[in-house]
Amino acid sequence: MSSPLNVHLEHYEGPLDLLLDLIRKQQINIYDIPIASITSQYLEYMQQALSLDMELGAEFVYMAATLIHIKSRMLLPRDPALEDISPEDDPRRELVDRLLEHERFKNAAEMLQQKLLVEENVWSNPQMLAFLDEAESQELAVTLIDLVRTFQQVLDRAKNRPVYAVEGEDVSVPEMIQTLRSLLETLPARESLSVVDLLERQRSRRAMVALFLAILEMVKMQAIVLSQRDAFGDIAVRRHRRFGEVFASPEAIEAIEKGYH
Repeated sequence: MSSPLNVHLEHYEGPLDLLLDLIRKQQINIYDIPIASITSQYLEYMQQALSLDMELGAEFVYMAATLIHIKSRMLLPRDPALEDISPEDDPRRELVDRLLEHERFKNAAEMLQQKLLVEENVWSNPQMLAFLDEAESQELAVTLIDLVRTFQQVLDRAKNRPVYAVEGEDVSVPEMIQTLRSLLETLPARESLSVVDLLERQRSRRAMVALFLAILEMVKMQAIVLSQRDAFGDIAVRRHRRFGEVFASPEAIEAIEKGYH
């Protein structure tokens, strides 16, 4: 298999980005990674990067060690008798799970960036009126840019907090819409929730992305209103006057479920 590396090396944010690029460019089945070939190409990238004085973080070195370890485990012969007693998991499984999770988050981030780029076309007047609290003129309108900025700030802070390994957590956007709907239904009509608090309650970046997209969808549905007391302040979310009407029929949620499947 020929190396996909270019003479002009691309810059990757982390080792998972590099591995995904190697796998996707060669149309490799991510569930059946040829670990020897991928390890060789990964080490080749590191060698070329070092020769060009590119700085690589410790995580790149750690991933190289991980790949070599997986490769060695796959090369070691397995005793058939032990295999019958205790079948060994595929040494690549944990890496594949990490790559898939990283790819899901990366795709969601790219989608958010696309939403930001088309903000003028999609979220400008008259739809932008959905962001306003029509009853309280002293509050400021919240734009998509404000919301994306808040989301990015929460993600940046989340990098420095402990990581929780939540088994089986794969929350969807429709599920997050139902969760936010339930939270808002317990509040008096004029009470609001903090978007920052809602995001920081989530235990994974995947859940944060799902919540962010759920907020965008509920704004488009005119189920919620977003507002700020001060410029660059916290964003508050409360029920829109059409909240009950929107959720009176299951059709709205069904349409969203189809869109995210």
